[in-house]
Parts: sequence; C-alpha cells; structure tokens
Amino acid sequence: MEIGKVPENVLKRSVFKKLTVNRPEVLIHPGVGEDCSVLTAGEEAIVLSTDPITGTAKDIGSLAFHITANDIASSGAELIGMLLTIIFPPGATEKELKKIMQDITALAEAYQVEILGGHTEVSAAVNQTLLSVTGVGKAPKDKIITTGGLKVGQDIVVTKWIGLEGTSILAKEKEGELTEKLPREMVETAKSFSKLLSVVPEGKIAADIGVSAMHDVTEGGIFGALWEMAAASGVGLEIDLKKIPIRQETIEVCEVFDINPYMLISSGSMLIGTSHGNQLVEELARAGIHSAVVGYATEGNDRVIRNGEERRFLEPPKKDELFQVL
Repeated sequence: MEIGKVPENVLKRSVFKKLTVNRPEVLIHPGVGEDCSVLTAGEEAIVLSTDPITGTAKDIGSLAFHITANDIASSGAELIGMLLTIIFPPGATEKELKKIMQDITALAEAYQVEILGGHTEVSAAVNQTLLSVTGVGKAPKDKIITTGGLKVGQDIVVTKWIGLEGTSILAKEKEGELTEKLPREMVETAKSFSKLLSVVPEGKIAADIGVSAMHDVTEGGIFGALWEMAAASGVGLEIDLKKIPIRQETIEVCEVFDINPYMLISSGSMLIGTSHGNQLVEELARAGIHSAVVGYATEGNDRVIRNGEERRFLEPPKKDELFQVL
C-alpha cells in the first residue's frame, strides 16, 4: 500500500468487515468518514476520536491538538480531555519533548482541556517523531452530529479556506525553496496559516444553529472530505469548484510543487451539511469566520464537481498531495 490513508475499498474489506461485535452502549460505530465513535452515558454521550501526526515533525504538538479537537467538534461535542502517545526516534532530545508538551499544554489551557495521560518512548521503529492523540468529549445524546447525516437537497457549506494545514506545513518544511520562487511576505503568510487550524468555533456555531452533518477536512483535502461525507450519507453531490474558498497563497504554493490544492490536507476547514446554508454563512460571518455554500446533496451516487461548463466525477480519496512533496 502507498503512503497515506488506507484506500476505502481496503478499509471496508480488511477492517470494517472484521468488526463483528456491536455493543448496545455504542451509538456511533466505525464507518467511512466518521470522525468519532460515540458511547451512551445516561442522558449524555461520550465522544471519542484518535489521530496521529505523520506528515511532518514540525509543530506536531499544536497540529495534533487541533486535529483531535476538530474531530470532537465535528460531532457537536465539547472536548474535555486528551491521551497522548509520543514515540521518538533514537537520538531525540528532551528539548524536543518539552517543546511538544509546551505547545499542547498552552492549547489545553486555552480550551480548558485536561491531559488525561498517555505514553512516551524512544523506538528504533520510527525515523521521525510520531504523536498520536485520543480525544474524549461529551454532548447531550440527542445533539450528536455525524458525517453521515447529510440529506438530499441540503446545502453544503465549507468554512474558512481549504488547504490551510498543507500550505502551512509546506511553507515551513520547504521555506528555502519557496522563497526562491515566491515573495518572502507570501511565504510568511502561508506559514502563519498554522494559526487558523481550529474549527472548534465554527463547530459550536453550527451545532447551536442545528445542522445535519459535519466533517473536518483533513487528509485527502476537500475532494476527499466531500467523498467521505457523501459516501457516509448515501447521497450524491453537485459542487461548484469556483465557490470552494481558497487563499491565493495556497494556490501559489501548490503551483510551485505542481500539486492539486483540492487534494491537500486541510485542517482548519469544516464541511457542513444543513438545510439553512445561507443562514449559517451569515452567522459565521458575524463571528468573523469566512464560509461559503459550495453546492448541495443529490439523490443517487453521482458526486459531481462543476467548473464552468466542465463536469467531473469525484473518486474515493487518494494519497494526499502533501506526501507528493515531502
């Protein structure tokens, strides 16, 4: 298999089909595109999510925190705690460990999230630092939002801009190469996109308004996230490519490396399904969050991207474009 997410057909065949136990306490079971599992706890639900950082070793504490917080936010839940697993390659220093923990605890204090425990070791099994985070959240049982809740006819909203995470990673990892081809100011702006990776604010606004589906846009980019939401919901899509919000810095960075920004890892952007797309966009704007209605859900399984007169069909997510460069 190639670097990146395991292909959907392999996931279905070799993972999901092997899962034979369904406990009555589990409200949301594993599925394509589902960010979280949900357990019943009386009138409340416990929401769980886990993710590693593998695409970069820079600023992984902040990246790991945001990715897990975003997963929990996409379910409409409040994040209450995290478990950390940190595996260093031989030769790693205590200074690196301190930096990771300083970044994580600063965000934990800002979001009032407790670090519940975890595991830390040095292993020859890895060649760069690996950080995996499990998030624990809570929400009223009747307020849980899933990736698979999108319904035919509903609007599809994308928040902020796609490609923020990938653009920031590339700008930091390939700064020297980029500054030879792009203005220094543009590269610095691209690096600063790492400050825009949280979707917790828009997740809370969307949950308060009432939406049917949410999915944070991560590995595989917006094309991957659209496919996952449609597949999880059993619907088709009609998406206008020109309405998908994207920063010029992302376009320029992707052009330098000849990669597709719509298939670039995109933490910082939330995909939302709702019957009130324009209302949601207005509410988000009042909170200073850019967003746009980019299309709607259709009957059947055709997942269409329009670009003017051109129409193309989405395919299951492939290797993220970030891995083409790094």
